[in-house]
Amino acid sequence: MKKTFAILTLSSQIIFAQNIAQKLDEVTKKLMNSSTAVSSNLSFYVSDEGGNLVYEFQGNKGLSTASTQKIFTAAAALEVLGKNYTYITTSAYSGTISNGNLNGNLFVTSNGDPTLGSWRYEGYKPENFKQKLLDAIKKSGIKKISGDLIIDDTYFDHQTIPGGWPFDDFGNYYGAGVWGVNWRENQFDININGTDFKSFSYPLVGIKWLNDLKAAGNSDQSLIFTSPYSDVALINGSLPAGKVTTVSGSVPNPPMQLGAEIQKWLNDSGVEFFGKVITNSQLELDGKKVLDTPKKNIILTYESPTLDKIVYWFLRKSVNLYGENLIKTLGKEKKGNPSFKSGVSYLKEFWKSKGINPNMINFADGSGLSPQNYVSAKAEVQALLYAKKQPWFESYYDGFPTQDNGMKMKSGTMRDTKSYAGYHTSKDGKKYVYSIIINNYEGSGSTELQKILNVLK
Repeated sequence: MKKTFAILTLSSQIIFAQNIAQKLDEVTKKLMNSSTAVSSNLSFYVSDEGGNLVYEFQGNKGLSTASTQKIFTAAAALEVLGKNYTYITTSAYSGTISNGNLNGNLFVTSNGDPTLGSWRYEGYKPENFKQKLLDAIKKSGIKKISGDLIIDDTYFDHQTIPGGWPFDDFGNYYGAGVWGVNWRENQFDININGTDFKSFSYPLVGIKWLNDLKAAGNSDQSLIFTSPYSDVALINGSLPAGKVTTVSGSVPNPPMQLGAEIQKWLNDSGVEFFGKVITNSQLELDGKKVLDTPKKNIILTYESPTLDKIVYWFLRKSVNLYGENLIKTLGKEKKGNPSFKSGVSYLKEFWKSKGINPNMINFADGSGLSPQNYVSAKAEVQALLYAKKQPWFESYYDGFPTQDNGMKMKSGTMRDTKSYAGYHTSKDGKKYVYSIIINNYEGSGSTELQKILNVLK
């Protein structure tokens, strides 16, 4: 009797799996045979939680992923750095303090904290850092600074934007670059009525604007262009007339922006400051020797939120800055080289060591913004399966957003690209791990791909 029951159970499981596979095949082929998918490429892979194949449609085919690329970066960072990893920003001084006068320079440096001055974390907003720095200066007895304020931005290399990012993206908030010292997520907001600038989220330092905006249409069709280290910003495209639209851009020199704000904090708090605001990058541009932050006379050590909290927002709100920062951090920590190339190389080595065929993971960055990322759906599922077995999985999974169809999964959206990757438990308790990617589709693809994934519900 027990043997008969086992055979019946196994048979029902096989039939169920076949039914799901048939349904997935039906809706997938229906999409691919539609007029809107004539030139499209699709990679789709579904397994159960044990890694057994449920359904595959060109699962090994590498396609541009958009932001589902983040599942690789986030998992590697949690594993290698640890969920309790924190970034550190420090302030120190050179010279001596005599009768309240600092006869030397005040330094601020960081190991690339991407959350410094972020609005996302309670207790870590710009006002929090400002107050801790001013308190540290007051506690050290400094009432006057005769030297300069040095923002030491040398922790990473000089390349702030990954190779392969479209130029159209550079100046927009989602295309913010990575610096040794980041500030306010390197983002600013402008309130614009038609073509007229009304206000900024905070005063930008030293930026001159070229405005080619047109007042037209009913939605934001504008683009901001800024370049690293440049003092010129361009905005073009169109915005609706007669109402205020908020447009977000990327700061072209975050270390200098932070320095200028600190200078104002000092003046407003009554600390006399007689010097200049200088970044080490600017000293190099001027052909001068960089000034190293002193190892002693440290007055402030400021820790970021822990990595699990950073990964949460990285996945939940798809913050590209965090991905590229993690790539540079991995390169620095594991290869002693904070370049994008080094970090991307390590990311590929990491996943190869976990059993993923390197031919299925051609990474170009850590966030997926580069259209030069090519990854297969099978590789994404393998990464998700690996993550599910790790002690840090809860921190990882918590960041996955819930999409319009009610399924918890990371999405990716880019011109002609749509992707989803995640985990789902069906109504009857079956657990699935899946990835679906479509390229060159006429339309957003969101509704169509979610219809396919709804079969798993």
